[in-house]
Amino acid sequence: ENMRTRRGEQWASKTEYMLVVAGNLVGLGNVWKFPYLCYKNGGGAFLVPYGLLSVVLGVPMFLLESSVGQYTQEGSVTCWRKLCPLAQGIGYGQLVTKMYNFSYILIQVWALFYLVFSFRAQLPWATCENTWNTANCVESSSSNLTVNLTVLKNATSAATEFWEQRALGISGGIDELGSVRWELALCLLACWVFCYFSIWKGVRSSGKVVYFTATFPCVMLLILLVRGATLPGAWEGIYYYLYPDLNRLSNLEVWLEAGYQICFSYSLTSGTLSVLSSYNKYNNNCYKDCFWLCLLNSGTSFVAGFVVFSVLGFMAQKQGVPVESVVESGPGLAFIAYPQATAMMPFPQFWTVCFFLMLILLSVDTHFVSVEGFTTTISDLFPKLFRKPGRHELLVLFVCSSFFLVHLLLVTEGGVYIFLLIDYYGITRACYYFMALSECLTLAWIFGADRLINIIEDMTGQRPSVFFKLCWKYIIPLLSLISLIVYLVDYKHLSINDWYTYPDWAYALGWAMTLSSVLMVPLWAAGQMCVTAGIFRQRDLEDEGTTVELRTSAATS
Repeated sequence: ENMRTRRGEQWASKTEYMLVVAGNLVGLGNVWKFPYLCYKNGGGAFLVPYGLLSVVLGVPMFLLESSVGQYTQEGSVTCWRKLCPLAQGIGYGQLVTKMYNFSYILIQVWALFYLVFSFRAQLPWATCENTWNTANCVESSSSNLTVNLTVLKNATSAATEFWEQRALGISGGIDELGSVRWELALCLLACWVFCYFSIWKGVRSSGKVVYFTATFPCVMLLILLVRGATLPGAWEGIYYYLYPDLNRLSNLEVWLEAGYQICFSYSLTSGTLSVLSSYNKYNNNCYKDCFWLCLLNSGTSFVAGFVVFSVLGFMAQKQGVPVESVVESGPGLAFIAYPQATAMMPFPQFWTVCFFLMLILLSVDTHFVSVEGFTTTISDLFPKLFRKPGRHELLVLFVCSSFFLVHLLLVTEGGVYIFLLIDYYGITRACYYFMALSECLTLAWIFGADRLINIIEDMTGQRPSVFFKLCWKYIIPLLSLISLIVYLVDYKHLSINDWYTYPDWAYALGWAMTLSSVLMVPLWAAGQMCVTAGIFRQRDLEDEGTTVELRTSAATS
């Protein structure tokens, strides 16, 4: 008889689980971050550190987190309560990080805003004949853009002006928030409403939604790949994407960038993987799943690079400039460079709709899975309160409504400055490195790597290689510690394009966001040591007793 979870619900099928995790993994990081990192860090040579760290960091950490969730059948805080109560601070830290992660809904908001404008007969970011355009505006046509951008020092493209003046209405800084942009506020409301109805019934609803949201972006990606490869100048862009500069491999920063990208795109150390796998049956083969899902994620990143750089190559040829002058990452790629490129194509509305629809769906399931993980963890912390009929729906409604109100700050005229601050400090590399270090020290050394391998063998019928034990005990902790030290030594204040520097109070707020998640780990451990009677070894034995009891109950279910 299959084991039932403590929540009384599981994935309806293995397919739903795979699609939800795939939808969570394949997100914005694949499309607007990985290709740029490849170009910036040695082209094809970047695939060497990326591939190597995928093997020694990505796959082992993915297996570690998904097996913990499947074994304990608990959320990202209560799973640590059953494995090592001293380490519950890891779960609380991940809970704080998730709240900062919610701010990425702003990408959906911007993409939805652009999608609405994509249906116009004349794309507004292709011309300078709009009310928001300035005297320095230059249209996207090849002759205008090439000549004027070189002649006029202060010239800006029509796409840049649409982004800054029309979409954002950007103010002079974070201390000039200005008014709420009502069109963006409506888009924000629509995104949170969709999120609510995607997860309001728990895995019963989210498992069905992903049949569309996880598969359709892949179709869009393939369509854009074919279109990009047939554009003039495409292969020049792809050459810049993949040309290997082997000298870059001696730069430590390249290896750090690869490690950070793996943590970000694999959803490691966020608690999401353990929550999603906690809805699996006890005997699900999570060992095999992790290989397929990691391969899918990295493969999608690689393919997305061809989509992005083929279009940038086309754009460079049309403007008569080198590819490196049009290469951008993040919001600059998605909301300036790519729309500008599609405006130069035949049937620009169709390709623009395809791109922004893909962008919305890529971010949608990553977002609602993150919110699902948050609400699951809260309900597991307070089971008597939230595991009653109708209570889960109310909890999800409260979370979605509360964050909608908070995120109204992000759709003000100065909202983009707040968003970039959260992105830089709230979800910083230091958090990933510290959490990876904490997880491995707890599970491989305190709980025991051999015990964990025995558990995975008991669940899946396959014994993981001793390689995983080496990664968990030595390689990942060492890499995480080195990366954390290098990050702190090389730390630089956030600035935007070298023209805007935040006030001191904003940097203090940023560091408060970083520490709010990181300090949860030592503070919780110190608190538990103070309030729990007995010497350390006695507490460890109590933890071991909890684990033995858990395994016995699982085996007899």
